[in-house]
Amino acid sequence: MSRLGPWQPETTEARLDRLESLAEIQQLPVRYALALDSRDMDMMVSLFTPDVRVGREQSGREALRAWFVKTLSEPKVSVHFVGNHVIDFDDADHAHGIVYCHDELGRPNGGWDEGMLQYWDTYVRVATSEGREWCFDRRKFLRWYMVDALERPAHGAGVGEGHDALTTNQLPDAFESWRRFWDEVGVEPPSPSR
Repeated sequence: MSRLGPWQPETTEARLDRLESLAEIQQLPVRYALALDSRDMDMMVSLFTPDVRVGREQSGREALRAWFVKTLSEPKVSVHFVGNHVIDFDDADHAHGIVYCHDELGRPNGGWDEGMLQYWDTYVRVATSEGREWCFDRRKFLRWYMVDALERPAHGAGVGEGHDALTTNQLPDAFESWRRFWDEVGVEPPSPSR
């Protein structure tokens, strides 16, 4: 078996397609992390199949969007860093993988947690108006640990006068989608320094 899974393409064209597919699939977890941290729900749901299963009784991107809005609406800040990503191809249009992620979460009570987790993913290539694209079919979330950080990072720490000669916008406020998300939820956006 290959390090890219049990499916072996038989032609040069199929091998090239597998390389392009590998690059597309590798973008999914990275864009998922960006969508989470910026609260860009439109980007988030676009990463999943149109008929994605949401819980036991719902399906579709609108149901997924509603689930994410509800889940993420407790004011908090998140930072996700995607690491190792193993992908195995089952055939030309189906694959599965494991993704490592370091996450940090600002809590509404002022706490700051750090953790490590894995996602066990299944990917499928679906037809779209532009052709075909890879999407998440399913993401299973598994956690290694989540612990309270001993020192909470301050908003803008290490940036500005006396630290960094570059001026920069603060995250997550710099994301346009961050403000849109909290406006939709109907609460003031959390500040990482609170």
